[in-house]
Amino acid sequence: MKITFRYRLLASYILLIAVPLLVLGALFYRTSLKIITEQAQKNVYEIVKKNNEVMDTKLRIVDQNSMSLFLDKDLFRIFSQLDPANQVELFAADRQVTAVLGKTFSQNQDIYAYQLWTSYFTFGQTLPQGDPVQSDIYDLARQAGGKLVWIPTYDFVSMFNQPYLQDGNLEFRYLFSATRVLDFTYLSNTKLEKMDAGVERPVLAISFKSEVLKSLYEDSIPGSSRYMVLDPHDKVVASSEPGAIAQTYKEAWLDELQQEKSGARRMTLDGEAVIVCFDRSEVTGWMSVVWIPEAGLVSSFVPVIRASITVMAVVMGIVALILAFFIAGKITKPIKRLLSAMRSVGEGDFQTRVDVVSNDEFGILTQRFNRMNDRIHLLVTENYETKLKEKEAEIQALNMQMHPHFLYNTLNVMNWTAIENDQQELSKMLVCLSNMLHYTSRKTWGAVPLSEEMNWMNNYFYIMSIRFEDKFTVEYDMDPRLFEYDVPRLLFQPFVENAILHGFDQTESGGIIGIRGWINGRTRHYEVADNGRGMSQATVNAILHQKASSVGIKNTIDRIQMTYGGEYGISIFSSPGKGTKVAITLPL
Repeated sequence: MKITFRYRLLASYILLIAVPLLVLGALFYRTSLKIITEQAQKNVYEIVKKNNEVMDTKLRIVDQNSMSLFLDKDLFRIFSQLDPANQVELFAADRQVTAVLGKTFSQNQDIYAYQLWTSYFTFGQTLPQGDPVQSDIYDLARQAGGKLVWIPTYDFVSMFNQPYLQDGNLEFRYLFSATRVLDFTYLSNTKLEKMDAGVERPVLAISFKSEVLKSLYEDSIPGSSRYMVLDPHDKVVASSEPGAIAQTYKEAWLDELQQEKSGARRMTLDGEAVIVCFDRSEVTGWMSVVWIPEAGLVSSFVPVIRASITVMAVVMGIVALILAFFIAGKITKPIKRLLSAMRSVGEGDFQTRVDVVSNDEFGILTQRFNRMNDRIHLLVTENYETKLKEKEAEIQALNMQMHPHFLYNTLNVMNWTAIENDQQELSKMLVCLSNMLHYTSRKTWGAVPLSEEMNWMNNYFYIMSIRFEDKFTVEYDMDPRLFEYDVPRLLFQPFVENAILHGFDQTESGGIIGIRGWINGRTRHYEVADNGRGMSQATVNAILHQKASSVGIKNTIDRIQMTYGGEYGISIFSSPGKGTKVAITLPL
């Protein structure tokens, strides 16, 4: 089915509108996503920091209240005079200790239990702990002396070795605690009284339900977010995943966060792009981490963007149709007249003329068309002559293109040599380079005697052998008769360069480059072979047939074929691990 110009013009208008619309829509979406993501990252990070500040404030109050017990007169008296063997005294002391602890901690709604532990009795609120002195909490408190120690969330059953509670529905199953040894003192008439050295110092244990942290985060972060509070050893204090609480959570990305104090970053977790915000508590050293999927932030905006783009596309599409039909009529009529005249010219009638009916671009085009017919015969002749000159210029351009390619590589090699060898060989290398520059900077780029080409190659090999510390040697086997004939300048250069830079790039020593030449009938044959790493047939095909590959080799092939004809040129034989051989054929 033939599509007319009118309909193609119409299609082009629609395309010109659709493409910018799609691009703008994509940019609008990406910009919106970026802005929302950045703002959400800032907001979530601030929430995490504020939550930590709130929790640190509460925990500092607990720390201050516990420190006030050091100077409590009643507790000093009770534990200084208490007889651990007298059960009546113990129960009476328990009532007094519980009252003191209640006065200190009962106003704090976050505290679940407060107790004083000794090896002979547990004072304060009663929990089924068995002997708490056998727990890790008690040991950590003793090791810390009078310093407050924060114990991350633990399983009550495991911590206090109460297996009979394993299957029970305990409201205190997961707790985290603060504990310290209380060494009571008492100020009496400006004199500081201390407890006797033989009196056992009790351990204060203040326990919190893990739900304290859960309510703090779940009420403040977005619904699609997840959170986790970890101690420095990756033990989970609180989490949006209940099964992870009191477990060790090891992930590589969390290890990175543990190295820092606070921050926010974008990551990909389980194939999903997320925003991760984290902050470390100054009181406990625990790290709060919140991560939220980026997709959830913009899900509500996608329908709005899609609807606005669709409406805009429909409106602009209708406008495009109206404009296309109107403009097409103005354009296609003069084009049809020109097409009819061109058809006549195509059949050989160069006397065809088109009437000029306007002064616009189509009128100018018609005038140009009429002038073209007047000069067509002359242009055919000039075109033939121009083609001949273009071929000569193309050969010259290809020859000149070789110059910067190898010169850059050579200068780069000399630079590395000067740096690595402390300029010890620089003098002789500069002499060689001077000879090379003199050879390549001649005004004429025609063929040169083989002896000059070989002399240039010797200078090049010297520089390269210094650069690569004698990792290769060069062997010549040239028929003396070949020195009677000229060769294209830099005929061998791209092949020996590839052998040194690519063939021997994985070789420390033992590289061999062989340059041979012989005459067979009316044909000269040259060969450049190396024992380097070789290359695949696909690479060989790319070098020979793709313009983007190996500019030097392609230029050499083109120069040979433009100078001597398409039957002469270059063949490459190579396979991985078996070296490379380049065969060059030229006429006598």
